[in-house]
Amino acid sequence: MIRAVNALSLPLLRWLDPEDAHRLAIQGVRLLPPLRPRPDNPKLAVRAFGLNFPNPIGMAAGFDKNAEVPDALLRLGFGFVEIGTVTPKPQAGNPRPRLFRLARDQAVINRMGFNNDGAEAVLRRLASRANQAGIVGVNVGANRDSPDRVADYVHLIETFAPVASYFTVNVSSPNTPGLRNLQQAHILDDLLAKVIDARERVREKAGDSPVLLKIAPDLSLAELDEVVHVARSRRVDGMIVANTTVARPSTLREPALAKEQGGLSGRPLFRLSTRMVAETYVRVEGAFPLIGAGGIDSGGAALTKIRAGASLVQLYSSLIYKGLGLVDDIKADLASTLLRTGREQLSEIVGADAATITAEDWPV
Repeated sequence: MIRAVNALSLPLLRWLDPEDAHRLAIQGVRLLPPLRPRPDNPKLAVRAFGLNFPNPIGMAAGFDKNAEVPDALLRLGFGFVEIGTVTPKPQAGNPRPRLFRLARDQAVINRMGFNNDGAEAVLRRLASRANQAGIVGVNVGANRDSPDRVADYVHLIETFAPVASYFTVNVSSPNTPGLRNLQQAHILDDLLAKVIDARERVREKAGDSPVLLKIAPDLSLAELDEVVHVARSRRVDGMIVANTTVARPSTLREPALAKEQGGLSGRPLFRLSTRMVAETYVRVEGAFPLIGAGGIDSGGAALTKIRAGASLVQLYSSLIYKGLGLVDDIKADLASTLLRTGREQLSEIVGADAATITAEDWPV
């Protein structure tokens, strides 16, 4: 069925303005019949952050910003879904146009600016699915005009703890002025200390809420050293590597669109984000698992990210070009690889190539 939907919808969506196409895609996912997904191959199951994932493929934050269709996405075969980014107050985001397809590069540039319905509306939607199975994480951020951004994160942890499978602390979007400054060691240390403290305060009533940190691929290795040190010392449960990049590789084939401001995602981000996964993996030293994101558009790309050090992966931009059937394709490729190599679980190959990747020339 998904193949038929892709064949009909992808050509139409590509004719539309990217943001209008995104809105139509959300509506289309909502209208899909509630079919029961095929059971995943047990070899694809992953245990991470205290959670049991049926497979390692997640929908990254940015698609379902307002928690409109998390269960429909889970039924389409994702092992987990991350909604958001959510801010305390509703936010319109940056002026349109703010989303651009670089078709020849299989890439996207966005400068959305945390547009979302706000915590109250999103909380109502997540509370209405409280008895549903499936892992749904909440990506949290600060309002653009907030006088106290750290307080925004604390408020969101306290608000969503009863309904979030996990939290992602997003300090790496390039589209909110000054947000990436929160990755500076002394600021990040204060932020994570207060976020973890908020999580502990509500734990008795809300249960466990793993806290993940999402970082930019544009950090220097010295900055990454500091970020990982803070994350380990504050005992976060994991990291997501990485968000979009402000860099523009010289290989981009859409030079006019490449000049647009915003974060670049999709295939051109793959080598940089994979290098950052490996660099993070060797620094973490097994203290917590990683989620790899950036440019995953095939089973081979997912496998490379896992061998670089990711226990789980997320995708979004590649779906624009390859459709939702990509999820099943990646799972089939991963299962086939395990069978061919005699492995029982993906955990056996996590980080297998990390040392090799970190010794290579830096991707440009």
